[in-house]
Amino acid sequence: MTNFHKAALAVCIQGALFSQTLNAQEAPATKEKGLEQITVTAQKRTQSIQEVPISIATLNGERFESIFSGGDDILALAVRVPGLYAESSNGRVAPRFYIRGLGNTDFDLAASQPVSIVMDDVVKENVILKSFPLFDVEQVEVIRGPQGTLFGRNTTAGIVKFDTAKPTEDFDAYAKMSVGNLGTLNFEGAVGGGLAEDLSGRFSVLSQDRDDWIDNGFTGEKDALGGFDEKAWRGQLLYTPSEDFSALLNVHGRELDGTASVFRANVFTKGSNDLNQNFDRDTVYYDGDIDGDGADNNPQEYENYGASLKLEFGLENMSITSITAYEEAEGSSLGDIDGGVYTNDLTTPVPDGLTSANFNSGFEDVLTFPGAIGFSAVTQDNLDDLEQFTQEIRFASETDDALSWQTGAFYYDSSFNVTSIDGYFGATTVFHENTTWAVFGQTTYEVNERLNVTGGIRYTYDEKSLRVGEQNVNGFALVTGDASVQDYEDIDVDDGQISWELSANYKINGDTSVFARLANGFRAQSIQGRDVAFEGAPSVADAETINSIEFGFKSDLLDNTLRLNAATFYYQIDDMQFSAIGGGANNVALVNADKGVGYGFEIDAQYVASDYLTLTAGYSYNKTEIKDDSLTLLPCGTNEAFGSTGNCTVLDPRPNGFNAVIDGNPFPQAPETIFTFTARYAVPVGNDGEFFAFTDWAYQGETNLFLYESVEFQTDGNVEGGLRIGYENFEHNYTVALFGRNITDEENVKGAVDFNNLTGIVNQPRIFGIEAKVSFY
Repeated sequence: MTNFHKAALAVCIQGALFSQTLNAQEAPATKEKGLEQITVTAQKRTQSIQEVPISIATLNGERFESIFSGGDDILALAVRVPGLYAESSNGRVAPRFYIRGLGNTDFDLAASQPVSIVMDDVVKENVILKSFPLFDVEQVEVIRGPQGTLFGRNTTAGIVKFDTAKPTEDFDAYAKMSVGNLGTLNFEGAVGGGLAEDLSGRFSVLSQDRDDWIDNGFTGEKDALGGFDEKAWRGQLLYTPSEDFSALLNVHGRELDGTASVFRANVFTKGSNDLNQNFDRDTVYYDGDIDGDGADNNPQEYENYGASLKLEFGLENMSITSITAYEEAEGSSLGDIDGGVYTNDLTTPVPDGLTSANFNSGFEDVLTFPGAIGFSAVTQDNLDDLEQFTQEIRFASETDDALSWQTGAFYYDSSFNVTSIDGYFGATTVFHENTTWAVFGQTTYEVNERLNVTGGIRYTYDEKSLRVGEQNVNGFALVTGDASVQDYEDIDVDDGQISWELSANYKINGDTSVFARLANGFRAQSIQGRDVAFEGAPSVADAETINSIEFGFKSDLLDNTLRLNAATFYYQIDDMQFSAIGGGANNVALVNADKGVGYGFEIDAQYVASDYLTLTAGYSYNKTEIKDDSLTLLPCGTNEAFGSTGNCTVLDPRPNGFNAVIDGNPFPQAPETIFTFTARYAVPVGNDGEFFAFTDWAYQGETNLFLYESVEFQTDGNVEGGLRIGYENFEHNYTVALFGRNITDEENVKGAVDFNNLTGIVNQPRIFGIEAKVSFY
């Protein structure tokens, strides 16, 4: 146990022992039956969620804390909200988000996404910034559908918005510690309050640790990988000299040292998507050795630091908000991408129970296991000198008039470089730059007490560039013959587009309203430079444009005990951007499909059944379809030059026997259905406490992993559940609970790599433990 953890544990124990001597904030043992009002800032104003004409779901309190009780990262939000999904092939960094089936499967560190992550009013554009750990969070808002008017480009699918706890003049603090299996040890805490006249502060910390628990069966090393050590902190100062001015400074940082994604070779058998005998959750077989000192075991290290300053001015009938932010990050991840062993030592013993292949590759005899592996593939990606600067200024009306408005401007500037290293071509560096500016405005008019209408418009200009750096070939022949990276010219692209929206909200009565919304948005043009590392040319995708329509209702029923919100939607994307990943050469190329369409619905429900029982449930249906009868790609290891038709069972038409026609296919990694359910039951204990049990479940329906369809790379029926049982004392403000995540120990496929063999990526194992939390006021 580190000194950090010993100190944290001491805080928890001492807080629990001495809490009776503190001036605790009393709370009743039972809560008044009824729903709590939820406020959101989806329209950059504080509003009731029931009055905003947008489909929104929120996570906070016990629902949020339970999801992360086992030390999970931001990917744990996947399938916890109807219509929301997330996955990654980069471990605890570079998450890929999807809303209503719309996302981007590109694993490159320069990839753009149609789901924007906004944390404390600052957009996190780069995929590394999107993975900043979640702690001391007040609320999460999942805002579905295009948000191009107030939030800009690259929000065609929606936004996941995080708001952390802010400083107040009143003292409050908490410390939370959990200990679990696999060497899991988590600590979270915060302290805040008044520091001086008109000045308050808050400091929050997070530590998440797990021991390595996966053996490398090839090297014989026990507990070689799978663990992580994540540290993060946030300091805030709030200065409020008057009612008309406030300044909030936010400084934060994060350090990660752990394991990147765990790739598992040939865990599918051709013709089936079930995990086979090659899969062992506790063991992998890695020979990846990029630096010549033995198997690397997929290490990952990242650092991220940033700061923001939010200024708010109150003028007569108007407010001004300025948000200035800076982020920087760097780090690296290494992956044994083939997920197995590729050796020319034919005397290497193959572990019992594994399939193996002894074959002639055209150069030499090699032995591979588990199963046939076409060639050794180990890659390291380094992100260096990431800098992101953003500036937003907004002017908003502050009157009781029927007409309200807000207008503003936004500026974004980012630069970074990515170096890709492998055992064949050495190191190649590409440099990315992106500059964006925008002006926007939105107005709402209250026609009468029941009806209000909203309109908004935004103009955005976006410019990107890519420059290719030096390459070290390491003595290997270039696969493309006489081409070299020095032949590639710098790439510069730019585009300017208008986004808009029009919505109306009508109150049927005091408890129920209906809304309609038309929205337009765009995802800016993208540049993909990853293929340069493998002697391929960069690729460019034009901007995509979305038009969306949705209708919904929001209601609080049964004497304010049942909240039922629902929406149905249809959208069409022109020039839709896709990432064509795979084929025998493992290409990563950007392409534009002619169109993409999606339609469906989502339902969010919360029911306070009694003073002691609360239930929530949600369901979404997302039907997506690619519409382009001329777009084809090479699936699962297909290499026309070598006459290989691939290693999987392709279901799409292949007119030439190689390329797959993807017209009519669903979007990749787009769950067709999501179902969520939670239940909390409490039994009072005396006048100052309760025993409680909380359970949460999430179901993921049919999901196609790639652009093409195959038998092997589809999932269906993935389910995970959590359980938390404990005691909460209201008088002395402490909680002790047993927790479990993935309590049925499901083995769910979350991703795959198709270019070399039938490689899979699976979910986290069952985690269980004990947690204690104490709060001070």
